[in-house]
Amino acid sequence: MTSSSHSLPASMLAIDIRQPGEPEELVAANHPLPAIGARELLVRVVAAGVNRPDVFQRRGAYPPPPGASPIPGLEFSGEVVAVGERVARYRVGDLVCALVAGGAYAEYCAVDERNALPVPAGLTLLEAAALPETFFTVWANVFQRGRLKAGETVLIHGGTSGIGTVATMLAKAFGATVLVTVGSAEKCRAALELGADAAINYREQDFVAETKRLTGGRGAEVIVDLIAGDYVARNYAAAAVDGRIVQIGIQNGVAHEVNFGLMLVKRLTHMGSTLRSRSIEDKATIARELEQSVWPLLAAGQVRPRIFKTFALEEAAQAHALMESSAHIGKIMLTTAAPGAL
Repeated sequence: MTSSSHSLPASMLAIDIRQPGEPEELVAANHPLPAIGARELLVRVVAAGVNRPDVFQRRGAYPPPPGASPIPGLEFSGEVVAVGERVARYRVGDLVCALVAGGAYAEYCAVDERNALPVPAGLTLLEAAALPETFFTVWANVFQRGRLKAGETVLIHGGTSGIGTVATMLAKAFGATVLVTVGSAEKCRAALELGADAAINYREQDFVAETKRLTGGRGAEVIVDLIAGDYVARNYAAAAVDGRIVQIGIQNGVAHEVNFGLMLVKRLTHMGSTLRSRSIEDKATIARELEQSVWPLLAAGQVRPRIFKTFALEEAAQAHALMESSAHIGKIMLTTAAPGAL
Protein backbone atom coordinates (compact mmCIF):
# COMPACT_ATOMS: atom_id res chain seq x y z
CA MET A 1 0.00 0.00 0.00
CA THR A 2 1.20 3.49 -0.89
CA SER A 3 0.01 6.24 1.44
CA SER A 4 0.23 9.98 1.82
CA SER A 5 3.37 11.60 3.17
CA HIS A 6 1.15 12.85 6.00
CA SER A 7 0.50 10.22 8.66
CA LEU A 8 -3.05 8.97 8.73
CA PRO A 9 -5.06 9.03 11.95
CA ALA A 10 -5.76 5.83 13.82
CA SER A 11 -9.49 6.46 13.86
CA MET A 12 -12.17 8.44 12.06
CA LEU A 13 -15.60 9.88 12.70
CA ALA A 14 -18.45 7.98 11.05
CA ILE A 15 -22.21 7.68 11.38
CA ASP A 16 -23.69 4.61 13.05
CA ILE A 17 -27.27 3.36 13.00
CA ARG A 18 -27.90 2.50 16.66
CA GLN A 19 -30.98 0.47 15.83
CA PRO A 20 -33.61 0.52 13.07
CA GLY A 21 -35.86 3.53 13.49
CA GLU A 22 -36.24 7.27 13.14
CA PRO A 23 -33.55 9.77 12.04
CA GLU A 24 -32.31 10.27 15.61
CA GLU A 25 -30.93 6.72 15.50
CA LEU A 26 -28.10 8.14 13.37
CA VAL A 27 -25.22 9.00 15.71
CA ALA A 28 -21.56 9.96 15.28
CA ALA A 29 -19.00 7.43 16.54
CA ASN A 30 -15.31 6.68 16.23
CA HIS A 31 -14.27 3.87 13.90
CA PRO A 32 -10.92 2.50 12.73
CA LEU A 33 -9.92 3.57 9.22
CA PRO A 34 -11.05 1.08 6.55
CA ALA A 35 -8.46 -1.43 5.39
CA ILE A 36 -7.94 -1.44 1.63
CA GLY A 37 -7.43 -4.28 -0.81
CA ALA A 38 -5.02 -4.54 -3.72
CA ARG A 39 -7.24 -2.63 -6.16
CA GLU A 40 -8.76 -0.21 -3.65
CA LEU A 41 -8.27 3.44 -2.80
CA LEU A 42 -8.50 4.99 0.65
CA VAL A 43 -10.10 8.41 0.24
CA ARG A 44 -10.34 11.25 2.72
CA VAL A 45 -14.01 12.11 2.31
CA VAL A 46 -14.90 15.75 1.76
CA ALA A 47 -18.61 15.33 0.95
CA ALA A 48 -21.15 12.51 0.74
CA GLY A 49 -24.61 12.36 -0.79
CA VAL A 50 -27.78 11.43 1.11
CA ASN A 51 -30.05 9.10 -0.83
CA ARG A 52 -33.39 7.38 -0.31
CA PRO A 53 -31.75 3.92 0.09
CA ASP A 54 -29.90 5.34 3.13
CA VAL A 55 -33.29 6.09 4.70
CA PHE A 56 -34.48 2.55 4.04
CA GLN A 57 -31.25 1.17 5.55
CA ARG A 58 -31.76 3.30 8.67
CA ARG A 59 -35.28 1.90 9.02
CA GLY A 60 -33.94 -1.65 8.77
CA ALA A 61 -35.51 -2.31 5.36
CA TYR A 62 -32.40 -2.25 3.13
CA PRO A 63 -29.39 -3.95 4.74
CA PRO A 64 -25.97 -3.61 3.11
CA PRO A 65 -24.95 -6.49 0.84
CA PRO A 66 -22.53 -9.11 2.20
CA GLY A 67 -19.05 -7.68 2.72
CA ALA A 68 -20.14 -4.04 2.53
CA SER A 69 -19.57 -1.55 5.32
CA PRO A 70 -22.49 -1.22 7.77
CA ILE A 71 -21.86 2.54 7.80
CA PRO A 72 -24.52 4.16 5.58
CA GLY A 73 -23.74 6.19 2.48
CA LEU A 74 -23.40 5.21 -1.17
CA GLU A 75 -21.47 8.09 -2.77
CA PHE A 76 -18.73 10.53 -1.85
CA SER A 77 -15.91 12.71 -3.12
CA GLY A 78 -12.49 13.44 -1.71
CA GLU A 79 -8.72 13.08 -1.93
CA VAL A 80 -6.93 9.77 -2.38
CA VAL A 81 -4.63 9.24 0.63
CA ALA A 82 -3.56 5.62 0.05
CA VAL A 83 -3.67 3.08 -2.80
CA GLY A 84 -3.45 -0.71 -2.96
CA GLU A 85 -0.49 -2.38 -4.64
CA ARG A 86 -2.43 -3.22 -7.81
CA VAL A 87 -4.08 0.19 -8.31
CA ALA A 88 -3.25 1.33 -11.85
CA ARG A 89 -5.05 4.60 -12.51
CA TYR A 90 -5.01 6.75 -9.38
CA ARG A 91 -2.27 8.16 -7.19
CA VAL A 92 -2.13 9.70 -3.74
CA GLY A 93 -3.39 13.28 -4.02
CA ASP A 94 -5.86 12.65 -6.84
CA LEU A 95 -9.40 14.01 -6.41
CA VAL A 96 -12.14 11.47 -7.10
CA CYS A 97 -15.82 10.78 -6.64
CA ALA A 98 -17.01 7.24 -6.17
CA LEU A 99 -19.90 4.82 -5.80
CA VAL A 100 -19.77 2.37 -2.88
CA ALA A 101 -22.11 -0.21 -1.36
CA GLY A 102 -21.76 1.48 2.04
CA GLY A 103 -19.38 3.52 4.17
CA ALA A 104 -19.64 7.04 2.73
CA TYR A 105 -20.99 8.72 5.90
CA ALA A 106 -17.45 8.87 7.30
CA GLU A 107 -14.22 10.85 7.21
CA TYR A 108 -12.49 8.09 5.21
CA CYS A 109 -13.87 5.52 2.80
CA ALA A 110 -12.41 2.65 0.77
CA VAL A 111 -13.45 2.00 -2.83
CA ASP A 112 -12.36 -0.21 -5.70
CA GLU A 113 -10.60 2.06 -8.20
CA ARG A 114 -12.87 0.81 -10.98
CA ASN A 115 -15.88 2.36 -9.21
CA ALA A 116 -14.15 5.74 -8.79
CA LEU A 117 -14.10 8.54 -11.34
CA PRO A 118 -12.06 11.74 -11.58
CA VAL A 119 -13.82 14.90 -10.44
CA PRO A 120 -15.15 16.48 -13.66
CA ALA A 121 -13.39 19.65 -14.73
CA GLY A 122 -15.07 22.76 -13.36
CA LEU A 123 -17.01 21.00 -10.60
CA THR A 124 -16.43 21.47 -6.89
CA LEU A 125 -15.88 18.50 -4.61
CA LEU A 126 -19.35 19.11 -3.17
CA GLU A 127 -20.91 18.91 -6.63
CA ALA A 128 -18.82 15.84 -7.51
CA ALA A 129 -20.10 13.99 -4.42
CA ALA A 130 -23.65 14.51 -5.71
CA LEU A 131 -22.91 12.57 -8.91
CA PRO A 132 -22.26 8.85 -8.40
CA GLU A 133 -25.44 7.34 -6.94
CA THR A 134 -27.88 9.29 -9.08
CA PHE A 135 -25.82 9.39 -12.27
CA PHE A 136 -24.95 5.66 -12.11
CA THR A 137 -28.61 4.86 -11.37
CA VAL A 138 -30.00 7.04 -14.15
CA TRP A 139 -27.49 5.84 -16.73
CA ALA A 140 -28.05 2.16 -15.91
CA ASN A 141 -31.83 2.41 -15.85
CA VAL A 142 -32.82 5.10 -18.33
CA PHE A 143 -30.19 4.54 -21.00
CA GLN A 144 -28.76 1.01 -20.60
CA ARG A 145 -31.96 -0.80 -19.61
CA GLY A 146 -34.67 1.67 -20.70
CA ARG A 147 -32.87 2.29 -24.02
CA LEU A 148 -34.15 5.87 -24.20
CA LYS A 149 -33.42 7.40 -27.58
CA ALA A 150 -33.54 10.90 -29.03
CA GLY A 151 -37.07 11.79 -30.11
CA GLU A 152 -38.77 9.55 -27.54
CA THR A 153 -40.78 10.71 -24.52
CA VAL A 154 -39.82 9.75 -20.97
CA LEU A 155 -42.14 10.09 -17.98
CA ILE A 156 -40.19 10.54 -14.74
CA HIS A 157 -41.96 10.18 -11.40
CA GLY A 158 -40.48 12.22 -8.57
CA GLY A 159 -39.16 14.80 -10.99
CA THR A 160 -37.48 17.01 -8.37
CA SER A 161 -35.80 14.19 -6.41
CA GLY A 162 -32.09 13.56 -6.82
CA ILE A 163 -32.84 10.82 -9.36
CA GLY A 164 -35.53 12.91 -11.07
CA THR A 165 -33.41 16.00 -11.56
CA VAL A 166 -30.54 14.01 -13.06
CA ALA A 167 -32.85 11.95 -15.27
CA THR A 168 -34.41 15.17 -16.55
CA MET A 169 -31.09 16.80 -17.39
CA LEU A 170 -29.58 13.75 -19.07
CA ALA A 171 -32.72 12.85 -21.02
CA LYS A 172 -32.88 16.41 -22.38
CA ALA A 173 -29.16 16.40 -23.16
CA PHE A 174 -29.63 13.28 -25.28
CA GLY A 175 -32.64 14.63 -27.19
CA ALA A 176 -35.70 13.18 -25.45
CA THR A 177 -38.95 14.89 -24.48
CA VAL A 178 -39.28 14.91 -20.69
CA LEU A 179 -42.50 14.75 -18.67
CA VAL A 180 -42.26 14.67 -14.86
CA THR A 181 -44.67 14.24 -11.97
CA VAL A 182 -44.24 16.38 -8.85
CA GLY A 183 -46.35 17.31 -5.84
CA SER A 184 -46.55 21.12 -5.79
CA ALA A 185 -46.63 24.22 -7.94
CA GLU A 186 -43.16 25.16 -6.65
CA LYS A 187 -41.79 21.81 -7.76
CA CYS A 188 -43.48 22.20 -11.14
CA ARG A 189 -41.59 25.47 -11.62
CA ALA A 190 -38.31 23.90 -10.52
CA ALA A 191 -38.74 20.95 -12.88
CA LEU A 192 -39.41 23.25 -15.83
CA GLU A 193 -36.33 25.32 -14.94
CA LEU A 194 -34.27 22.12 -15.04
CA GLY A 195 -35.44 21.48 -18.59
CA ALA A 196 -38.55 19.32 -18.30
CA ASP A 197 -40.96 19.89 -21.19
CA ALA A 198 -43.98 19.50 -18.92
CA ALA A 199 -44.51 19.09 -15.17
CA ILE A 200 -47.63 17.29 -13.92
CA ASN A 201 -48.82 18.04 -10.38
CA TYR A 202 -50.02 14.61 -9.33
CA ARG A 203 -52.05 16.09 -6.46
CA GLU A 204 -54.21 18.04 -8.91
CA GLN A 205 -53.89 16.21 -12.24
CA ASP A 206 -54.20 12.63 -13.49
CA PHE A 207 -50.75 11.82 -14.82
CA VAL A 208 -52.14 9.15 -17.16
CA ALA A 209 -54.52 11.58 -18.86
CA GLU A 210 -51.87 14.31 -18.99
CA THR A 211 -49.26 11.99 -20.46
CA LYS A 212 -51.68 10.90 -23.16
CA ARG A 213 -52.67 14.50 -23.87
CA LEU A 214 -49.09 15.74 -24.06
CA THR A 215 -48.08 12.93 -26.43
CA GLY A 216 -51.09 13.16 -28.74
CA GLY A 217 -52.54 9.95 -27.32
CA ARG A 218 -49.39 7.91 -27.87
CA GLY A 219 -48.06 7.65 -24.30
CA ALA A 220 -44.49 7.62 -23.01
CA GLU A 221 -41.92 5.26 -24.50
CA VAL A 222 -39.99 5.10 -21.21
CA ILE A 223 -41.34 5.48 -17.66
CA VAL A 224 -39.02 5.80 -14.66
CA ASP A 225 -40.82 4.91 -11.44
CA LEU A 226 -39.68 5.10 -7.81
CA ILE A 227 -43.22 4.86 -6.42
CA ALA A 228 -44.88 1.49 -7.28
CA GLY A 229 -48.16 0.78 -5.45
CA ASP A 230 -51.09 1.93 -7.59
CA TYR A 231 -48.67 3.64 -9.98
CA VAL A 232 -47.86 0.29 -11.58
CA ALA A 233 -51.27 -0.13 -13.23
CA ARG A 234 -51.38 3.56 -14.11
CA ASN A 235 -47.93 3.37 -15.70
CA TYR A 236 -49.20 0.60 -17.98
CA ALA A 237 -52.02 2.91 -19.04
CA ALA A 238 -49.64 5.85 -19.61
CA ALA A 239 -47.08 3.84 -21.60
CA ALA A 240 -46.79 3.83 -25.37
CA VAL A 241 -46.86 0.68 -27.46
CA ASP A 242 -43.52 -1.11 -26.97
CA GLY A 243 -42.99 1.04 -23.87
CA ARG A 244 -40.32 0.27 -21.27
CA ILE A 245 -41.11 0.79 -17.59
CA VAL A 246 -38.10 0.85 -15.28
CA GLN A 247 -38.91 0.23 -11.61
CA ILE A 248 -36.18 1.62 -9.36
CA GLY A 249 -38.12 2.08 -6.13
CA ILE A 250 -41.27 0.99 -4.27
CA GLN A 251 -42.00 3.94 -1.98
CA ASN A 252 -45.75 3.19 -2.02
CA GLY A 253 -45.33 -0.55 -1.53
CA VAL A 254 -46.42 -3.41 -3.73
CA ALA A 255 -49.03 -3.25 -6.48
CA HIS A 256 -52.32 -4.97 -5.64
CA GLU A 257 -54.04 -4.62 -9.01
CA VAL A 258 -52.33 -4.74 -12.40
CA ASN A 259 -53.99 -5.14 -15.80
CA PHE A 260 -51.68 -7.53 -17.60
CA GLY A 261 -53.96 -7.28 -20.62
CA LEU A 262 -52.43 -3.84 -21.27
CA MET A 263 -48.96 -5.34 -21.02
CA LEU A 264 -49.85 -7.86 -23.72
CA VAL A 265 -51.68 -5.47 -26.04
CA LYS A 266 -49.00 -2.77 -25.78
CA ARG A 267 -46.06 -5.23 -25.79
CA LEU A 268 -44.72 -3.55 -22.64
CA THR A 269 -41.47 -4.36 -20.89
CA HIS A 270 -41.53 -3.84 -17.10
CA MET A 271 -38.13 -4.29 -15.50
CA GLY A 272 -36.83 -3.84 -11.98
CA SER A 273 -33.39 -2.85 -10.84
CA THR A 274 -31.25 -2.09 -7.81
CA LEU A 275 -27.71 -0.77 -8.06
CA ARG A 276 -26.22 -1.39 -4.64
CA SER A 277 -25.84 -5.17 -4.88
CA ARG A 278 -24.44 -5.22 -8.41
CA SER A 279 -20.86 -6.40 -8.83
CA ILE A 280 -17.82 -4.16 -8.98
CA GLU A 281 -17.44 -5.19 -12.62
CA ASP A 282 -21.03 -4.18 -13.49
CA LYS A 283 -20.56 -0.81 -11.83
CA ALA A 284 -17.22 -0.40 -13.60
CA THR A 285 -18.98 -0.74 -16.96
CA ILE A 286 -21.42 2.02 -15.98
CA ALA A 287 -18.50 4.17 -14.79
CA ARG A 288 -16.69 3.83 -18.13
CA GLU A 289 -19.80 4.78 -20.09
CA LEU A 290 -20.46 7.77 -17.84
CA GLU A 291 -16.92 9.04 -18.22
CA GLN A 292 -17.17 8.72 -21.99
CA SER A 293 -20.68 10.07 -22.55
CA VAL A 294 -21.64 12.23 -19.56
CA TRP A 295 -18.44 13.62 -17.98
CA PRO A 296 -17.87 15.85 -21.06
CA LEU A 297 -21.38 17.30 -20.57
CA LEU A 298 -20.54 18.08 -16.94
CA ALA A 299 -17.21 19.67 -17.88
CA ALA A 300 -18.96 21.80 -20.50
CA GLY A 301 -21.56 22.98 -17.98
CA GLN A 302 -24.39 21.47 -20.02
CA VAL A 303 -25.39 19.29 -17.06
CA ARG A 304 -24.88 20.26 -13.41
CA PRO A 305 -26.04 18.50 -10.25
CA ARG A 306 -28.58 20.49 -8.27
CA ILE A 307 -27.80 20.67 -4.54
CA PHE A 308 -30.62 21.65 -2.21
CA LYS A 309 -28.99 21.74 1.23
CA THR A 310 -25.74 20.77 2.91
CA PHE A 311 -25.27 19.48 6.47
CA ALA A 312 -22.20 18.65 8.53
CA LEU A 313 -21.51 14.92 8.81
CA GLU A 314 -22.60 14.96 12.45
CA GLU A 315 -25.99 16.35 11.34
CA ALA A 316 -26.93 13.22 9.39
CA ALA A 317 -30.15 12.89 11.41
CA GLN A 318 -31.32 16.35 10.29
CA ALA A 319 -30.43 15.48 6.69
CA HIS A 320 -32.56 12.33 6.86
CA ALA A 321 -35.47 14.22 8.41
CA LEU A 322 -35.35 16.66 5.48
CA MET A 323 -35.31 13.82 2.97
CA GLU A 324 -38.32 12.17 4.59
CA SER A 325 -40.22 15.47 4.45
CA SER A 326 -39.85 15.45 0.63
CA ALA A 327 -39.45 19.22 0.79
CA HIS A 328 -36.15 19.14 -1.09
CA ILE A 329 -35.58 19.90 -4.76
CA GLY A 330 -32.33 18.22 -5.75
CA LYS A 331 -29.63 16.62 -3.61
CA ILE A 332 -29.08 16.66 0.15
CA MET A 333 -25.40 16.48 1.11
CA LEU A 334 -23.17 15.83 4.13
CA THR A 335 -19.70 17.38 4.43
CA THR A 336 -16.65 16.78 6.59
CA ALA A 337 -14.96 20.01 5.51
CA ALA A 338 -15.47 23.72 6.11
CA PRO A 339 -17.53 25.37 3.32
CA GLY A 340 -14.44 27.13 1.93
CA ALA A 341 -12.75 23.78 1.27
CA LEU A 342 -15.54 22.57 -1.02
